[in-house]
Amino acid sequence: MKIAQIAPLMESVPPRFYGGTERVVSYLTEELVKLGHNVTLFASGDSITSARLVSCAATALRLDPHVVDPIPYYMLMLDRVRQHAAAFDILHFHIDYLHFPLFRYLAARTVTTLHGRQDLPDIKPIFFGFDDMPLVSISSDQRRPVASANFAATIHHGLPLNLMQPILQPRGGYLAFIGRISPEKRPDRAIAIARSLGIPIKIAAKVDPVDEAYFRETIAPLLEVPGVQFIGEISEQNKGAFLGEALGLLFPIEWPEPFGLVMIEAMACGTPVLAFRCGSVPEIVDEGVTGMIVEHMDEAIAAIPRLLAMDRRAVRRRFEERFSSARMARDYVHLYRKMLQDTLHDTTETQATEPPAFNIVETETMN
Repeated sequence: MKIAQIAPLMESVPPRFYGGTERVVSYLTEELVKLGHNVTLFASGDSITSARLVSCAATALRLDPHVVDPIPYYMLMLDRVRQHAAAFDILHFHIDYLHFPLFRYLAARTVTTLHGRQDLPDIKPIFFGFDDMPLVSISSDQRRPVASANFAATIHHGLPLNLMQPILQPRGGYLAFIGRISPEKRPDRAIAIARSLGIPIKIAAKVDPVDEAYFRETIAPLLEVPGVQFIGEISEQNKGAFLGEALGLLFPIEWPEPFGLVMIEAMACGTPVLAFRCGSVPEIVDEGVTGMIVEHMDEAIAAIPRLLAMDRRAVRRRFEERFSSARMARDYVHLYRKMLQDTLHDTTETQATEPPAFNIVETETMN
């Protein structure tokens, strides 16, 4: 198949630092190429891929100090994709719903993976207004706020099996927190859990501008106590060692997590996960095998000894069974083929053409 992957432009594919969506797009793209498909990646020019790369911005927008408004770059990218749309069997978008108006006439050949939360009230009207655009959820829980939207499949993320090696006897002696410093990720909970048990904690996280006040007022004071180490944003090259040497990953979220890529990254390292029961967590963590799921702080603290005693070989084994990027790619290929077959079998389907231009009628101005 000829497949276009349309990635966000805020980070490169894969990202240099934080960037879950771009990381997933990279893993999927590379696996599709391995499967023999003809893949074109629309992304920032500093992306690295074995697919054909179409540069839609010189560098990742977040790392370009001259970029103030990302929307013009997305508009230019979408116009470029539209110009070449006829060359592809499937157009796979990872940019939320920005493309819906331009590509509605090709709805049957588009797939849109939703990577973010869907419970915000302003989102719902877009799915009613564009109910013919096929969607993919990354967890079943992600669908709940917009259950009537046009979902074609739920496909969990996956990682390359050789990306991270399991560390079966970690020597770090610390608990890990990795992600964003934000109220919904609850790094304060992670620090409180570790301190209550006298276990050091290392925090590898970025601080977005919108969360700077929260970091300064709530989190920074907690970093001054012994046993708490703030590393900052961590690179992909250092993530495996950081997670693998940890005794466990703390994922004490308080929001409807769409997926939680860091959970399976920890599992790939053999590191068990302690997570609060929110969003996708019950779908991702196999309780008692790859981690523990808790409801509140007291339960979290009580669960840590059992977490640390888990079989790290079993954690890695379950990761391999459920969360490989090869499985993810096969799931998407199955969906692509089903969509194309449905299009071919639909006798009422006509060949997609550009939407008709509006007729502009000039009239005389009455004096």
